[in-house]
Amino acid sequence: MSDVKESFEPKIIAFCCNWCSYAGADLAGSMRLKYPPNVLPIRVMCSGRISPHFILKAFQKGADGVLVTGCHYGDCHYIKGNYITKRRVTIMKDLLKFIGIDSRRLKADWVAGSEGDKWARVATEFTEEIRALGPSPLRG
Repeated sequence: MSDVKESFEPKIIAFCCNWCSYAGADLAGSMRLKYPPNVLPIRVMCSGRISPHFILKAFQKGADGVLVTGCHYGDCHYIKGNYITKRRVTIMKDLLKFIGIDSRRLKADWVAGSEGDKWARVATEFTEEIRALGPSPLRG
């Protein structure tokens, strides 16, 4: 089992708000900051628009972890999208536990467009956490 975990490279889907966290990810790339290539950023207009179906579908399609990132509280371009996201992620963590998926495989964080260093740190830390958990039980 430990050999599997040591050679395991997780697949991570990162849903990123267009206005802040996607810009933070882009800045991290522009600054040539290193973060794992395991993280696939997907741009959405607002983190509040990330349907729970998107999260479940990511896991069904083989993601080992899902990272949801958005604007800091008070900075949302759509006023309260990040508050909606916080509630949804909390509920989704309970749902994941119910269906037998470790809730640590879903994480929400807030990254501003000027925080390329934070984006790289969050992506790296989450990748390491997922690597330690091993493959998702839904992975084919």
